[in-house]
Parts: sequence; structure tokens; C-alpha cells
Amino acid sequence: MTATSGTADPADEQVRPSAWPRGALSVLSLSTIGFTLMFAVWLMFGVLGIPIRAEFGLTDVQLSWLSSLAILNGAAWRLPGGVLADRVGGKIVFTALLLFTAIPAYLVSQAHSYGALLLYAFLVGFAGNSFTVGISWVSAWTPRERQGFALGVFGAGNVGASVTKFIGPALITAVPVVGWAGGLIPGGWRFVPFLYAVLLVLMGVAVWLFAPRPDRRPGQHRPLGEMLRPLRQMRVWRFSLYYVVVFGAYVALAAWLPKYYVDVFGVPLYQAALLTALFIFPASLLRPLGGWLADRYGARRVMYGAFATMLVSTLFLSMPYGHIVLYVPTRYEADGVREVLPYELGLLPFTIGVVVIGIAMGVGKAAVFKHIPEYFPEDVGAVGGLVGMLGALGGFVLPPLFAYTQEWTGLPQSTFFILFVITAVSALWMHLTVMRMLNARSPELAREIEPDVTAPGPGRGR
Repeated sequence: MTATSGTADPADEQVRPSAWPRGALSVLSLSTIGFTLMFAVWLMFGVLGIPIRAEFGLTDVQLSWLSSLAILNGAAWRLPGGVLADRVGGKIVFTALLLFTAIPAYLVSQAHSYGALLLYAFLVGFAGNSFTVGISWVSAWTPRERQGFALGVFGAGNVGASVTKFIGPALITAVPVVGWAGGLIPGGWRFVPFLYAVLLVLMGVAVWLFAPRPDRRPGQHRPLGEMLRPLRQMRVWRFSLYYVVVFGAYVALAAWLPKYYVDVFGVPLYQAALLTALFIFPASLLRPLGGWLADRYGARRVMYGAFATMLVSTLFLSMPYGHIVLYVPTRYEADGVREVLPYELGLLPFTIGVVVIGIAMGVGKAAVFKHIPEYFPEDVGAVGGLVGMLGALGGFVLPPLFAYTQEWTGLPQSTFFILFVITAVSALWMHLTVMRMLNARSPELAREIEPDVTAPGPGRGR
């Protein structure tokens, strides 16, 4: 059996359990490496924002908008990017994104005003659209029975969010502020976007030279209206909300946590960056595991586990620090006040809680995208584009929401209460949908569980 044949021969499957179409592994490798780099560029302001805030004298709200504008542009074009990759081929679109993003990445290194930074940060956000382009490209080359794993491997490129966390503080310190070669190569925090601009160009050339030819274009001859028709289904919008929880919130936390660690726990930037990387690694590298689990046990079961884990963890982290004040007779306390049940979360338990959230997100991201080729095998680009776009828009909305809520309540922990609420809404919607599906497909079983007390017969009231 070939990997693209319509019927499976069990004997063939045993002989060649890991057969891939020619060129599929090249596509998976190049797209994953390129996506890792693009993700590092997209979320670089999570670390660079700290020295940028000091240089430009920004408030927390102004800093949050710097990250959010990059995230916004990384979400806005995901739907057309996925559709375009289906129609003209992922290789062309992926290469174009790499080369184009190099331009604003370089311009960030030359910015000398907050307004210029906002503009260039927005343009750098094009890097985030590489996700749906890569999803479409990888899906076109991967057999359906291996798509959960392949898309999980590609999605593990989210680990690029930790690249700047690791190399950023060291490079900022190592490269003099005046730069090298008479300032031709900028120094300090500006060296990081300059380096990324060079790497983006090199990666674009590599994709163009080494990706297989001809490319696959599953939507080449299909009308655009037909490709967009599945977006009318409520199921697609439900998947999008799930992705806000497991991806949009991941993007927001990856950008927000360095500042959180610095401001709440008083750790230096390099340590805050490393602690944030502890969240990013499982949230990214466990996507292949999540894809494998979804292939084996079903995406919906995996989503139940991911949501339950996130609900417990975010509720734990959202608890405000403080104590209960009791008014007692002065014979027990001189001032008539007794403080009981003091609570304050230390750095270690906080980091453990954040890592647990990252594990759930990493598994859940793969499970969400496992749904798409199963329900919409011919429309992965369009459906994946919309789901990815709305999920990433969550990453745009959440950082300013974190900043404004913290400013309003004075509680940094409000960040995690917001995550608890959106997770609870998503989990409830999924569960109600599952219950409706079970009731529709097995009404007899539903009546057995919830008997109709108005119906006559011996079973009434059991």
C-alpha cells in the first residue's frame, strides 16, 4: 500500500508501518525549523520588552500593547494564509513569509521612538501567520492516519518562544550597546532582532532550495466559496474557542510571564526568562505527545483532561495573597485584631503550577488540531486558518486585559483568574455539546439515565 492510497492492506501496514510519501519528511523538517524561528521572532518582545521599557520609559500598559500588536498581526492573516497555501502551495507562501518578516525584524533594531516600535512590532507579527501556512503544507503531504503526530511535531515549533528567553539576556549583555563594525551591527537589545533578520533570510533560502518540487496544492482547482463554506458550521467556532484557551493563552503567558516574575517575585531578567522557558518547553514539546494521544484515544478525551488540569491549576494560581483578620477581645490580643490563615505563594510552587498549565496546553493544542483533518479533510487550510486566527487573537486580547485588570484590582493573580474563567466556559460548552451528541445518537440510553416520569409503564420513576 502507498501512503496515499484509498484502501489499506493490513499486511502492507505491518510491513511498512512508518511509510511516508516522498518529500513528506523534508516538508515536515523544513516547516518545523522555519516555524520555530518565526515563533521566536513573533514573541521576542516578551524578553526584549524589559530593556525596551527601561530605555523608552514605558508603562506596563504601553509595554503590553507592544507585544499585543505583534500578536494581532500574527493572527489577522491566518485564515487567508491557510487558504493561500492550499491554493498555491505551502512552499511559496512559507518562503515569502520568512523573507518578508526579515525586513521589519531589522527595522526593530533601528527604532528610536515608541511609535516606530509599535509599527515595526505590528509588521513583525506577520511571523505568527506561519502557523496555518505550515499546518496546511504539512497536512497536504502527510497521510491522514499520521496527521495527529505530524501536526504535533510541527506545532512543537512553539518552543521558539523560549529561544529569546535563553539567548536574549546573554546577547543583550554580551554585545556592547554601541554595537560592532562602527555601529553597523547594533548592540544591546537591538542585536537580537538584527540577528533574527539574518536568520530569517537564510531560512527562507533553505526552504526554497530544499523543499520538494512540485508542491502539493489541495485547493488549487476549488472555488474559494467552496473552500470557505465549512466556516459556517458552529463546530469550527467551538474549536476556535478551545484554541483560545490552549494557544491564545499560551502566547499571552509566554509574553507576560517574564514581567510577572520580575515584578512579583523580584528576580533578575535572565532568571525570569529561564523560568518562563520552563513553561514554554512542555507547552510546545508535548504537542507530538498530544497528537499521539489524540490519534490513539480520541481528541475529545484528551481535551477533557487538558481542560480539567488547567481549571485546577489556574484556580490555584489565582488565589490572592493575604490573611483573614478577626476582631477578638483585647484580653486575647492587645489591639483586638488577630490575623489567621496567612497565604502567600512562593516562587517554587508558582513555577510548578505554571509548568502544569504548560503541560495541559501542549497536549491540548495538538488535540484541537486533530479535530480539523478528521472533520474537514479537504479544508484544513481554511478551517485551520480560522481556528488559528481566532486562537491567536486571544493572545492579542489577553495581555492588555491582564494589564488593565491588574491595574483595576491591584492583584497580579487576576491574570490567572481570567484564564480560569475562559477555560471554564470552553469546558462547559464542550461538555454540553458531547451530551447533546450522545442524546441524539442514543436516545434510549438517555431515557435510561434520565427516565421520563410522565411516561406510563413499569420503568417510570426509576
